[in-house]
Amino acid sequence: MDDSRQLAIIEQTFAALFGDAYQTRLIGGVDEPFYRAASAAQPHHQLYYRADYPASALHEIAHWTIAGTARRRRDDFGYWYQPGERSAELQRQFESVEVAPQALEWLFSRACGRDFQLSVDNFAVDNRPPQPFAEAVLARLQGWLASDTLPTRAAQFAAALNAAAAKLDPALLFSPASYSLAALLAGGERSAA
Repeated sequence: MDDSRQLAIIEQTFAALFGDAYQTRLIGGVDEPFYRAASAAQPHHQLYYRADYPASALHEIAHWTIAGTARRRRDDFGYWYQPGERSAELQRQFESVEVAPQALEWLFSRACGRDFQLSVDNFAVDNRPPQPFAEAVLARLQGWLASDTLPTRAAQFAAALNAAAAKLDPALLFSPASYSLAALLAGGERSAA
């Protein structure tokens, strides 16, 4: 399935589940991802993803699905972001807040039949994820799946996206055993299912 078809499915699934219920619109085609909270002038929240990249859409949706009510009332969920190069300390901080969104992006990628690749998003390094970061992402996703504690909106989105796109057996999609460190570190992880 090509990117434009996948994006259509991603956008339609998000709109059907959350558009009206959460007054949130998913919008592509921007230079940098951004979440703009609703205001008096703009009654809908706007979740922007980069260019026309399905991975960017899935990543931004991951952030949105774990953001609580207070964070969804703040632009960019109240997070900081430093593009380009980061010091080692700033990179550790970045990775600590990216564990959960990247774990969910991995789930969402599999749900729509896409490859997933961890991102350290830092021009100062070679962009291969360090093993501790990969281990943390894997542990978070497997922990949620093993204890049946995925964030509610994330679980809803993954299930609906899978039904619309990949049509994997949900038992495989939501099984901790379906996700491995070896595949994650190899890059371009794809479901064997």
